Parts: sequence; C-alpha cells; structure tokens
Amino acid sequence: MTSNSKISIYAALAANIGIAIIKFFAAAFTGSSSMLSEGIHSTVDSGNQILLLVGIKRSQKPADENHPFGHGQELYFWSLIVAVLIFGLGGGMSVYEGILHINNPETLSSPFWNYVVLAIAIVFEGASFLIAIKGFLKTEGKGDFFRKLRESKDPSLFVVIYEDGAALAGLVLAGAGVFLSHYFNDARIDGFASILIGVLLAFVAVKLVIESRNLLIGESANKTQVELIKQLVNADDDVETLRPPLTMQLGPDEVLLALDIQFKKHLHGTEVAEVIKRLENKIKTEIPMIKQIFIEANFFKKASPQPFPKERERSSNGNVE
Repeated sequence: MTSNSKISIYAALAANIGIAIIKFFAAAFTGSSSMLSEGIHSTVDSGNQILLLVGIKRSQKPADENHPFGHGQELYFWSLIVAVLIFGLGGGMSVYEGILHINNPETLSSPFWNYVVLAIAIVFEGASFLIAIKGFLKTEGKGDFFRKLRESKDPSLFVVIYEDGAALAGLVLAGAGVFLSHYFNDARIDGFASILIGVLLAFVAVKLVIESRNLLIGESANKTQVELIKQLVNADDDVETLRPPLTMQLGPDEVLLALDIQFKKHLHGTEVAEVIKRLENKIKTEIPMIKQIFIEANFFKKASPQPFPKERERSSNGNVE
C-alpha cells in the first residue's frame, strides 16, 4: 500500500469532518434542505474514509494458515461497505429529505450563510480532490486518466476520487437549489436539488459497488500487465508455447500469476528449473506487484512414427482376405 493512498484519505477525512459541521450549522440557520443533504453527504464520506483506513490496516496482515494468500482482498470488502453506505445513507437520506421538503416547503431565510458555507466547502473539497488525483497519478503514472481510473485496483485511491468528485458536483447542485429557491421564491426547488444530490450519490455508489464486486470475485490484472507478461515469456529462447496467462488481483499491490508453458524439447529437468527461475526473476523485476508465480511446465515429445497398415493380400479370385 503506497503512502499516497493514506495521504489522500487523511486529506479527505479532515476536509469532510470540517465541512460537515459547517454545513449542518448553515442548514439549521437557513432551513435549506439541499444544505442538510450536503451535511449528511459529508458525514457519510467521513465515515467512509475511516472504513477505508480500517480496510488498509486489516489488508496488511500477513498470510496465515487460513489465508495463505494474505488478507489483501479485505480492502475490497471494506470498499464495498463504503459503496453501500453511500447508496443507503448518503443517497437514500438525501432523497428522503428532498421529498419531505417538497411536501412541506419551509420559507428559506437569507441565503448568505449558505453561500459562505458552499464557498468554503468547494475550497476544501477541491483541495482534497486535487490531492487525491495527484496521489493517483503518482501511483498509476500519466496517460489516459479515465482509463486508468476504470482499471485501478486500489480502492483507497479511486473511492476517494469518486467521492470528492461527487461532493463537488453536489455542492454545485446545492448552490443552484439555494439560489433558484430564493430567486423564484419557491422552497420546493431546494427539495428537488436535494433529490438530485441523492440520485448523484446513488449513481456513484452503484459504480463503486460494481468495481468492488469485480475485485472481490477475483478480477485479473490489467491488460497492460498481462501483455507485458506474454512479451517477457515469449521472448525467452527456451519457451516454445505460452498459453494465456491466468492472473488474479489479491490486493492493490499484489497479483497472483499462473503460467502454462511448453518448453523446447531439448531441455532436461535441471535446465527447465533454471529457465523457470529466470522467467520468475524477469517477471517480478518488470512487474513488482506480482508476488507469487505458479508455472506448469510441459514438453513437446517427439511423436513416434505410426506404421502404415499392411496391405491386405488378395486371393486369386480377387476377394480381400
């Protein structure tokens, strides 16, 4: 687990705790439904960051008899819990609060404090978002950002990015709700903004559920790594044929690799062992997150010539005997 992951989480946690407090104060003073939804949103996000830290801590436990491949996938479990909380508490409560506000609209007081809180929240959320993106790029490298985000195997990075992105979008919706409610003197608009915030959170939650599910049930390493494995193995002069590599993500920084290789027929037992060791070192050097490699060695055997069937003798009357 990289230090960038924890830095991003701590930054998001500090921002969300502070923002949640001032959002609730603003909602209490102004009666804004969307601001209350944003307060709930920030509170849920704060709890989520704590759960991610718990997941990181537990995923670093060493392998034991019951978990011979380690506990790396425990982080994926906690990221799934985070997604469920975003959907249930964040999205569900925001939609519920919005519906209540539409059915029982309350006159909003001066929007001044709402705007002040929204401005402060945007600054803090924006700073947290930039820290998360910077940490992600430092870990994943430059390139197609959205493709790398989709292929990322580290929930401690991509969950924070999704959360902070949703938080910034939610702040924009809350600000629009407050402004339009006062402009048209219709408090129900603020309720609709709250519902939209809930829908936004539900969408992000579903996306995170899908990502966490794929990782929990044994997702393969990313395609770039798999292609590199193929190139490294096929480039070896003693390899005849390589079947498609089998990989499984055991954690953000750990991959299990199984190879089925057919070696050249001239190799003997000790020579095969040397080739396997060479391939393992080469793969682990190029892709450090591959911690365990299992290689099934096969050999081409020279096929013994099959004798042609003897021609049947014919009797003098032409019948086959």
